[in-house]
Amino acid sequence: MFQLRMQSISFMSVTESVQNKIIFGPIHSRRFGVSLGIDLSPATKQCNFDCLYCELAPSATVDKQSNIISVDEIIAALKVHLHDKVDVITLTANGEPTLYPYLNELVDAINAIKGKTQTLILTNSATLGDEKVYKTLLKLDQVKLSLDAITPTIFKKIDRPHATIDVNAIIQKVIEFSKEYKGKLYIEILFVHGLNDTKEEVAKLNEVLHSIDATRVDLGTIDRPPAYPVAGVSYKELHELAQLFDNTLPIHIASRTHAEANQSSYRDEDIINTLDKRPLTQEDINLLFDNDTQERLKKLLEQDIVTTKQLDNIEFYIPTNNKHRKR
Repeated sequence: MFQLRMQSISFMSVTESVQNKIIFGPIHSRRFGVSLGIDLSPATKQCNFDCLYCELAPSATVDKQSNIISVDEIIAALKVHLHDKVDVITLTANGEPTLYPYLNELVDAINAIKGKTQTLILTNSATLGDEKVYKTLLKLDQVKLSLDAITPTIFKKIDRPHATIDVNAIIQKVIEFSKEYKGKLYIEILFVHGLNDTKEEVAKLNEVLHSIDATRVDLGTIDRPPAYPVAGVSYKELHELAQLFDNTLPIHIASRTHAEANQSSYRDEDIINTLDKRPLTQEDINLLFDNDTQERLKKLLEQDIVTTKQLDNIEFYIPTNNKHRKR
């Protein structure tokens, strides 16, 4: 078992080396709008997971941060970059942002200056069992929780968690949090080829998702060079996996960076059945429908047989007669 050598680092020394790395962006996120990022571990990776697909180099897991930046430093940097064109202030990290020991104080400080800008955190869900973290996340406008697998062995293979972490405990806290949280809750599932992309694992994810009150469930795959020699699934495979989830769930395919077109011809009834099973975005349609099918879709729109539905920043095509029953 690896052991990390703990170092005592003063706020001043951290400030000098990472001052310009705390804030990044703003960048335009298709899912979240114009995002201004805050890196809560700008100097080094500090995470309770060592995911196979991580874009950062492999690293021993930790259950707390040892290299810490101050709240004052973060707020000072945020004030320089925050403006009224920013949709969301996104809390993230080279690792897991909820390991930041002053997260509660930081969220309070951000809420005091953010105005109409929303707050968002991208977390792996593993610290929801910590009451202080749980209560802090309730103060945020948007929360994205990762949930890559339900089966413990698959979860451990993909996410390579710290020894103290149990996936069943995570699932229960995610469900509990979703019932209490009043903001926008997103669940993200990242598929790794040959691990969590089986019908059996999707069925387990599907069952758990029915107990979670989520605004949206984002399905993704590996888009960047991973830490370990694993592969993602193709866009076609991702679409097929999406079809396995219950059509009442707010499923959304998030990964398209390396999506390849697989255009096919669909009759009117096939278009309607496809959209009934899984609402599609324009990007999905460009990848899945050939030109003739896209023209048929336009006519269905004109006839009000198909309509669009906005979910946060994303527009979906959906059969008009089931617009009101979709989550």
